[in-house]
Amino acid sequence: MRFPMSYPKIAAALTLLSLLTMSSVTTQAAETGRATRHWSASWTASPQPAWEDGFALPTNIPATLSNQTVRQIVRLSIGGKHARVVLSNEYGTTPLTIGAAHIALAASSGSSSEIVAGSDRVLTFGGRGEVTIAPGAPAVSDPIDLALMPLAQVAVSIFLPQTTPLATFHWEGKQTAYIAPGNLTAAPLIKTDQTVEARLLLSTILVDTPPASRAVAAFGDSITDGAGSTSNSNQRWPDLLAQRLAKQRIAVINAGISGARVLSDKMGVNAMARFDRDVLNQPGVDTVILLMGINDIGWPSSSFTPDDPALPADRLIAAYRQLIARAHMRHVRIVGATLTPFEGALQDTALKGYYSEAKEQTRQTVNQWIRSSGEFDAVIDFDAAVRDPGHPRRFLPAYDSGDHLHPGDRGYHAMADAIDLDTLLDSSRSTRTGAK
Repeated sequence: MRFPMSYPKIAAALTLLSLLTMSSVTTQAAETGRATRHWSASWTASPQPAWEDGFALPTNIPATLSNQTVRQIVRLSIGGKHARVVLSNEYGTTPLTIGAAHIALAASSGSSSEIVAGSDRVLTFGGRGEVTIAPGAPAVSDPIDLALMPLAQVAVSIFLPQTTPLATFHWEGKQTAYIAPGNLTAAPLIKTDQTVEARLLLSTILVDTPPASRAVAAFGDSITDGAGSTSNSNQRWPDLLAQRLAKQRIAVINAGISGARVLSDKMGVNAMARFDRDVLNQPGVDTVILLMGINDIGWPSSSFTPDDPALPADRLIAAYRQLIARAHMRHVRIVGATLTPFEGALQDTALKGYYSEAKEQTRQTVNQWIRSSGEFDAVIDFDAAVRDPGHPRRFLPAYDSGDHLHPGDRGYHAMADAIDLDTLLDSSRSTRTGAK
């Protein structure tokens, strides 16, 4: 014979049911919140392997760090209410231990390690303040609450408690980073004489943005990376493009690597190998500007690679077609940019043989194809924007950094101003599923 449930038991059952229902609703709400959070890359520095001694250019970084903090200053493109930081052990051969990491608002836009009082946030990784990153892997921090305006300057501080080989870095940082003994990740100011201009282990900062936000990736070499621009001033052409697009909630990330080549390695892996990692896999990217190839043309028979044979224009064009096809398969627009003038490049340095008449003819052939083939979704004519009308194989003197290969600040402004935003961001044109 069954007896009716007593009132206490009924009350307990109803309480349990209520708790289970609330738990289910809370879980669904949390899952919904995660699903609706829209992450976009706001800043990147493409990882490079530290090259061996004896190369024409030094890395200018310590071989290792131990029981030291590195504070790096970064200017974002778009802002958000939450952020995540990505650290990279891409080229490490052993596990990389991060003892602590913090992010804060930088107090100065120039050369200073000071942070804004009250803005410091501890970064965690799976809820822990310490993380060990496997060789070849990144580590993505948990989201942190930090209101970030467009073009905000932030300081990312990383403590390395163990002897850590700096196998992964970004050479052309163009921004002072500060290195000091001990765990100073929360310090208001790091006073030190040890500084570098490279990026160390830091590869990406993501922000939580409205779904309508977009990101443009600048995929290039030293002319995208900002060689020849003024340090600590964000005068690279992608920085200046980011300023133009900030009010439209469009991020601009810099995937340039100084010395980068489309088809060969040295100061970073070739463009074909890193295209997915540095561009297509970056959250929010729907457009890429490709400005790369001048090193493929200029390096052979130079002090960089004296034994390399000349690169025919058709090999570079075939590589461009591969990048176009891969972008379109991911529904990403790809904009081709013409290669800038380089007559007399590096002639007053120890790096001889970069320019020749034959190489100039290759550049002209490649630029003609970029302008006329119709295979890119759009074209930016950087060559026309910076060349000397009276001597078109050279930069306009006012735009030349002085080495005849890289623009100076005024040249980078001219490049950024030459980008027609309506053409760059033409969402009405459907992205093709393959190259012609």
